[in-house]
Amino acid sequence: MDNPLLVPFHTPHETYPFDKISVRDIEEAILAGIERENEEIRQITEMDEMPTFENTILAMEQSGSLLERATTLMYNLLSANTSDELEELSERLASQLSSHNTDILLNKELFRRIKHVKDTASGLNAEERMLLEKVYENFEHSGATLAEEAREKFREIRQELAELGLKFSSNLLRETNEYFLHLTQEEDLAGLPALQVQQAQHAAAERDLQGWVFTLHAPSYVPFMEYADNRALRKQMYLAYQCRCSHGGRNDNRDIVEKLVNLRLALANVLGYPDYAEYVLQHRMAKNEETVLSFLEELLEKYLPHARREVAEIEKFARTIEGPDFTLEAWDFAYYAQKLKQAHYDFDPEALRPYFELSRVTEGVLHLAQQLYGIRFRESHDIPVYHPDVTAYEVFDADGSFLAVLYTDFFPRKSKKGGAWMTNYREQDEARRPHVSIVMNFTKPTPDKPSLLTLDEVETFLHEFGHALHGMLARTRFASLSGTNVYWDFVELPSQFMENYSTEKEFLLSFARHYQSGEPLPDELIRRIRESKNFNAAYACIRQLSFGFLDMAFYTRQQAFHTDLPAFEREIWQRMRLLPEVPEACMSTHFSHIMNGGYAAGYYSYKWAEVLDADAFSVFREEGIFNPATADRFRRCILEKGGTRRPEELYEAFRRQKPTMEALLRRDGLAHPTKNVVK
Repeated sequence: MDNPLLVPFHTPHETYPFDKISVRDIEEAILAGIERENEEIRQITEMDEMPTFENTILAMEQSGSLLERATTLMYNLLSANTSDELEELSERLASQLSSHNTDILLNKELFRRIKHVKDTASGLNAEERMLLEKVYENFEHSGATLAEEAREKFREIRQELAELGLKFSSNLLRETNEYFLHLTQEEDLAGLPALQVQQAQHAAAERDLQGWVFTLHAPSYVPFMEYADNRALRKQMYLAYQCRCSHGGRNDNRDIVEKLVNLRLALANVLGYPDYAEYVLQHRMAKNEETVLSFLEELLEKYLPHARREVAEIEKFARTIEGPDFTLEAWDFAYYAQKLKQAHYDFDPEALRPYFELSRVTEGVLHLAQQLYGIRFRESHDIPVYHPDVTAYEVFDADGSFLAVLYTDFFPRKSKKGGAWMTNYREQDEARRPHVSIVMNFTKPTPDKPSLLTLDEVETFLHEFGHALHGMLARTRFASLSGTNVYWDFVELPSQFMENYSTEKEFLLSFARHYQSGEPLPDELIRRIRESKNFNAAYACIRQLSFGFLDMAFYTRQQAFHTDLPAFEREIWQRMRLLPEVPEACMSTHFSHIMNGGYAAGYYSYKWAEVLDADAFSVFREEGIFNPATADRFRRCILEKGGTRRPEELYEAFRRQKPTMEALLRRDGLAHPTKNVVK
């Protein structure tokens, strides 16, 4: 009983005592959790009473708490603060955990009881009906109705998918961390902002090197591609990033991608579906692959001509600098786009950094939540954290009642994967408030400068904080229906909705002050932010659509995949290509979203939700972007409800009509908006 995971947490709000938990404790708790959940399921299946909602569905909802406690910690730390020991444990337990989960989903007696409740239950309220429906569909979707031989095949596939997914992510993290560009000649730094040079010098010193080091983590890679004058070095960095895990060695993911795609097809086939997309989309707003492809095609038709004009304008501009024979390559686009943006709008985004000091941005984002929803945040030094970079907050509602715990984790490190995400350490239910974490990879402070963010990083902060609000404001009875436990193509609405505030003057003036002088962000800079916000909007849309089409190309296949990956990508992207091909580049080997991030046959969700977020924010524009009544309606109709109702019902309760594309087209500056409805 000296294992902290096996006893109640005597910490504020029963938060994880990170400082007292070892990897061995996690393993012991997972193994104990498997045994305990097996016993809990056995008690359900062997009871003499007829199946009811309470003794079957509710009992299942309440089972597995120890295992959930331990696996939640393991998987969250694997992403945010991993170690060799933790990686080894996760790979060793992947098969056992997958097998355990599959055993439950294929338990014949358990499914018999669930089906009996579904067929006979009466008098349930709406949330209880939704839970029952979700449980039944989950079992049906996971092979519960299969014959014995097919069930065993299903079990094998799930187990292999779990193991390969972990291997994919482990390879990508290692590959990203292992590469760095070490420069020793000052002339190679030409064009780079002073802050990036300081960051690179600091990164070199951390490695006991002289000179400057640039990495593939976003705060280092993105500015390098935008500002470095040395074209050969830009190309080197670009290829290092775009070829990750695709050039042999221990980190190669090419075979893993092929296996993941084929295993998902096999899984769908076992369940009677022709392809994986059709299997997945049964439980999405889009409902089927025809709707998704039609949606992507419609956006492609509307945006592609604008995107081609944007790229042509950038190449024309580049030729005024480099000469008439210059060809704009992929590693040139960000560089010359930035120069053209500065020429067009007299605006260099780097000029914003001094006004976006991280602690002030944090104050601004938290204050925005207070303006909209009345909630308050209080930093806590008593709540344990898993890394010194992490800050913990207690969150309180407008009436002073405790609402949630929020962890923020902002900076890149070797133990953290790239990107940004929100996760839960504890889901909300009728007895417990949630513990939510947002994790990002922002520009790190240096010995003589605080963390100064870009506008894109501010937008990322708002995005993940939108997810966090979805979790923190949840008010449901059942944890499995709370917060972000919604359809995949609805989950990005709250996050992308919050991004709208990133260019609003009133929001920016609430926090943006020069980190040295304290002067507020000048009106002139705000004007330039707003004037330039649609710069290359069509190009950005086509980029997202290309990822969505690639995703659907993998998962609408009805035959096994045995194709050269770069060639496959080039074929899919040919009709929407805006820049010359890079034959050696391969995105699929580092496309975590669709390989091990839950977005397989679901990457379209970002654009789908973007239609919703633009449409929703248009209501705030009409009624006031800080209007408390409008915000309260958004909170009550969407944020609090989680997955207790169908997403289209939740959205229409807020919007009072179906969403259309009109607001998105207007926001992106495209002419002749239409009133097409998201089906």
